This record gives sequence, C-alpha cells and structure tokens, in this order.
Amino acid sequence: MSAAISCTRAAAPRLVIRTLRCQRYASTQAADAISENREMIIETAPVAKVTTPTPVAKGHKNTRAPTLAERMHKALYPDLYVNGRPIEGVELPKDRKAKNAGEERKPRNKTHGLNIIAPAPAIKKTCPIPVATITAASLKTLDPTGARTRLFDRLNPESAKLGDILLVRQRTGDPFAGVCINIRRRGVDTAILLRGQLTRVGVEMWYKIYSPLVEGIEVVQRAAKRARRARLTYMRDVKHDRGSVENVVRLYLRQKAALGASEQKKTGEAKQKAMQGGKKNKGKNKNRR
Repeated sequence: MSAAISCTRAAAPRLVIRTLRCQRYASTQAADAISENREMIIETAPVAKVTTPTPVAKGHKNTRAPTLAERMHKALYPDLYVNGRPIEGVELPKDRKAKNAGEERKPRNKTHGLNIIAPAPAIKKTCPIPVATITAASLKTLDPTGARTRLFDRLNPESAKLGDILLVRQRTGDPFAGVCINIRRRGVDTAILLRGQLTRVGVEMWYKIYSPLVEGIEVVQRAAKRARRARLTYMRDVKHDRGSVENVVRLYLRQKAALGASEQKKTGEAKQKAMQGGKKNKGKNKNRR
C-alpha cells in the first residue's frame, strides 16, 4: 500500500531551503549595516574634551573595541591622546617634519637609523688586469735581471729551443744535463723537461725555471735543425733516443774552463802592461838615440 503524502509535508523541504537562504542574506546585510553605522558614528560623533579621567560605573562595561583605523591613528599621533582618549580641539599639523613654521626642514634620513657601510671600490678601477699584474710582480721578484725570461722567450732568436742540450745547476744536489724535449710556458710556472741517462737508464726530469732551488741554466749544445714538433716524445723510442750526453757536457766544461783561464791571463797581462808601460817607453827612447 502506498501512503499518501500531504502537500504540506512535500513542500516543507523547499520552505526550509528558502528560509535558510533568506537568513544567510539577511545576516550578511545586517553585518554590512552594522559596520557602516559604526564607521559613521566614529566619523560624525563629537569628541568630548578630556580633562580628567571619568570614573566608570561598576555595573557599566565598555564592550566596544577600537577599530583598526583608531588604533593606527593613536599609534601614529600619540600627542593627540590623553589616557587613551582623543583631545578635543587639536588638529593634525599639515607639516609634521618641522614643528615651527620658521624652522628649516631637515633632510629625511633614508637609512632609518641603520649604520650602512660604503661599498668597496670596484676591482676593475684599482686593478683592471689582476692576473697579469700579479704575474709581473712575481717575475720581478724571482727573476730580477730577466735572464731566464729571455732564455725561454719565443721572440728571442738566441733562446733555448727543443732539441738543445741544457745543463741545470741546483743549489742542493748534483747538476743534471739532458736533451730538452718539452717547454711548458705558463708564466711563473714555466718548466722544461730534460731527458738524459743515469747508469744507462733513461731519466726525465721536470724543472721550474723560476724556482729558487735552480741556480742556473746553461745551453751546452744547440740542435742541428729546428724541431718540427712541440714535444719530442718520439725520443723515448730506442731508435731516436739520444742516449748519454756526459761526453758533450764534459767537453763543454773543459772549453769553458779554458776560455776562463785564457781570459784571466789576458786580463792579468793587460794589467801588468798598464803598470809597466812607462818603463818600456823609456827603454825604447834610449835605443833610438
């Protein structure tokens, strides 16, 4: 059996939905009206002059909280309030920067009391090319005469080249001689690779030309032809290995010692002739007579 539903029971849910919508709309309208009335009351209501704090009745309670505009106004202009209430008849001055009309305006401090440090000068103004400047200063300290720089300069026709036999003297240890098979030009880190023999074993040594441990570098023998490679690594093969260069170095040292001795003799003889020049001239004059 189907029970008949009355019209009132069927229409009840619709009425409930309509009433809920009306209540929500009415609540939003009431909230807007209350906020508008509150702002109008704050703007139009006369402010009472405050002389002394009035005692509040025991049964009365001030339930109205200050709005955001009132709190901000009180925080910005505390001179216009006494005991938390505004003073009647006081207007906001037009110029808050200067209290008096004749007083000069002070410039606004944009730092807001903070200690701001001035930025450091730009490195491009003080030192436009820092790497080149540091390299030049280091070379001036390590090689004051510039002899080693000229010895390995590309533009110098008398510089040391690949294939030459070089002799490196060190402050500590024995000197080492070998064929130059590589020159690595890196400014202060310029280095050379020498290949020689020690006890019939091929040995390669890297030397920094600007190192303080290197006392001197000498060219023992020049290469017969210009090397057509940047690195003579093929000399590590047995077919192209130069072998020991001790005989060449020994001959070079003998010639150097002989030249040094002959130069010393020449200088000594020249000094003696200079000292005995007057006596020899007198004897020649006597023989002529």
